[in-house]
Amino acid sequence: MQEIVNRAKELLADGTVARVLGWKAGEMSYDVQPSYFETAQSLDEFVYNGFCGANLSKYMIEASKMEGKTLICLKPCDTYSFNQLLKEHRIDREKAYIIGVGCKGKLDIEKIRAQGIKGIRSIEGAELTDAADTLTIQTIYGEKTCAYSDGMLERCHVCKGKEHQIYDELIGESKDTKDGDRFAEVERIEKMSPEEKFAFFQKELSKCIRCNACRNVCPACSCRKCVFDSTKFDSSQKANADSFEEKMFHIIRAFHVAGRCTDCGECSRVCPQGIPLHLFNRKFIKDINEFYGEYQAGEDIEADVPLTSFTFDDVEPGIVKERG
Repeated sequence: MQEIVNRAKELLADGTVARVLGWKAGEMSYDVQPSYFETAQSLDEFVYNGFCGANLSKYMIEASKMEGKTLICLKPCDTYSFNQLLKEHRIDREKAYIIGVGCKGKLDIEKIRAQGIKGIRSIEGAELTDAADTLTIQTIYGEKTCAYSDGMLERCHVCKGKEHQIYDELIGESKDTKDGDRFAEVERIEKMSPEEKFAFFQKELSKCIRCNACRNVCPACSCRKCVFDSTKFDSSQKANADSFEEKMFHIIRAFHVAGRCTDCGECSRVCPQGIPLHLFNRKFIKDINEFYGEYQAGEDIEADVPLTSFTFDDVEPGIVKERG
């Protein structure tokens, strides 16, 4: 982490960048949030550890409107989102100085707590330079341990790879964390009967409190105005558990980002209700791969997008309907 801070101070001092976009330390080691740093002194609060899961790409939409360049720290998976925003002309590449930071997988404090570890005071082993095998956790009940992999976010178990797709310089080593099948859960749901699928999503979506955290954090949700903010119809309100509007919010949002979602998993990471929202998007990704050929949003900014281009080999609508 110190290497990132030192380099950021150098770039601020020589005027290469006007500000730094990174992560700020919170009250606890796992309480980390995105933040801008505009002075060398403010960088004393900069932190980069296993709990820096936030994808900073979307913040570049506003940063691109500011004077001067913004130094932005991007993990390998974040660079797909950055590229997608470039492809859609939502950000200015000339306004960004990208430091690609190493990653050994990001942690989910709720997954750690789910293992019966309560009263957490501090966590050791989450730094980038640590061995990435075991977390040592100090609690009010004594010392506990947890395998690093057992505390990782779901998306890190199906990581797209540790190669940065775009950067100006790289700092830090990465470690391969993939140990699962990206589409395994989608395939499990596909095998359900229609009634079982409905019950599954009814149960999950009934938890929604319409806080809009998923929409606000999603790099693909970059519209200046959102239809769901309109006061002309009920979708702008926080829906009741059994209302039709509540279900449509997530379904329509999934359609809006289809073919553009990089599967960064931010929607599920920030959901206060723990709804696996990424499954909607991943279902679209899986179908696009099967119907139109392998495609990873944000990997190649020059590549044609399957849902906005046409070839004579494209699947016919009837086939899609039969596929369900």
